[in-house]
Amino acid sequence: MNSHRKGFSLIELITTISISTILLTVGAPSLTELSDQIRADTNIKTIQQTLQFARNTAVSYGYRVTACPLVNGKCTQDWQKGLTIFIDTGVVESFDANDKIIKVIDEFDSKDFLTYNKSSIKFQPDGLASGSNGTFKYCPRTIDSKNSRAIVVNQAGRVRLSTAKNINCD
Repeated sequence: MNSHRKGFSLIELITTISISTILLTVGAPSLTELSDQIRADTNIKTIQQTLQFARNTAVSYGYRVTACPLVNGKCTQDWQKGLTIFIDTGVVESFDANDKIIKVIDEFDSKDFLTYNKSSIKFQPDGLASGSNGTFKYCPRTIDSKNSRAIVVNQAGRVRLSTAKNINCD
């Protein structure tokens, strides 16, 4: 009589679990790094495209367009709260009854850092970012992450990705 056993022996199971544990221990940190890099790239490009959209809207419709983290109808410097783009016909840096929200980016990941040197970016009808120039800095997980990214907004309203290395979000 020929009996075929099915299953794993204890030695085979322990060997498989040991190899899996070693592979996960070696591979997990690089997965975190990859996740940070993808999140930083995605978020910084979303911000760049949103700011370009705001500038194009200002030029196309001939109104001042403001981009800022809007909290209770006022622009703040807490860029972690996301971005609200609105046609700003009333009081500057304030969402009034006649203003119109045209785009909203939800809050960013709470473990990441996003900084800008002003509380808003105001694009004029001619496309200029008068007085709103500066650098957005996005740092995933730590303020000095090697996956940090930046966007430069110049006085003329041009929005571009920075090629700078060693960006610090403090």
